[in-house]
Amino acid sequence: MPLTQSLYESAESLNEEFAAEIAEKLAEGIAQRGRASLMVSGGRTPLPLFKALSEKDIDWAKVDVSLVDERWVEQSNDASNTRLVKENLLVGNASAARFIEMKSAEADATDAATACESRLAAMSQPFDVLILGMGEDGHTASLFPCCEQLADGLAMNSGRVCIATQPTTAPHQRMSLTLPAIVASRNIYLHLTGDKKRQVLEDAVANATATEKPIVAVINAAQVTLKWAP
Repeated sequence: MPLTQSLYESAESLNEEFAAEIAEKLAEGIAQRGRASLMVSGGRTPLPLFKALSEKDIDWAKVDVSLVDERWVEQSNDASNTRLVKENLLVGNASAARFIEMKSAEADATDAATACESRLAAMSQPFDVLILGMGEDGHTASLFPCCEQLADGLAMNSGRVCIATQPTTAPHQRMSLTLPAIVASRNIYLHLTGDKKRQVLEDAVANATATEKPIVAVINAAQVTLKWAP
């Protein structure tokens, strides 16, 4: 596949080594620019990685953290990526980091996406580390092949950093970083576990267009490192 691959024998070794690599990249950003930025995905897959990363001894007070996508739900909802990050990453050493929320008090996700662009502009950019996941339908962030907003999300000349999306195959309206915002990052990682998702990725790269499997758009536009374990 046309991306750098780091393959591990177990999820435990992946998460520990990956956390160390992320911490190193953030420390480099702090040393070179005074602050560093970390963009993470939600869902269940990264939770062990969050725990390992939260324990790393770096100057977290100089790290900005935000999300690549969010569901339009209250923070008390189990589907909230903000809740997952606050409860699993921004603890221990990492509790000193500055968290930039995607979701805010606007009436709907479209208004909130516009407001989010202003908040993300205050972060250290380009983002030092951006971590993506991938669904079995080939979506990444909340850029789903089924959503009518996909073309806007993949347009490299849109000028947008964040948009609202409405997938028809998954619950909740979403907010998502756009492709140009994703690929502008200094270090882009795709964090996957399980044979099924690796096969989906291989099939997508070999046979699918970017609109059929949006992860292909990221791989075609930037250098991406796959971090995978069974």
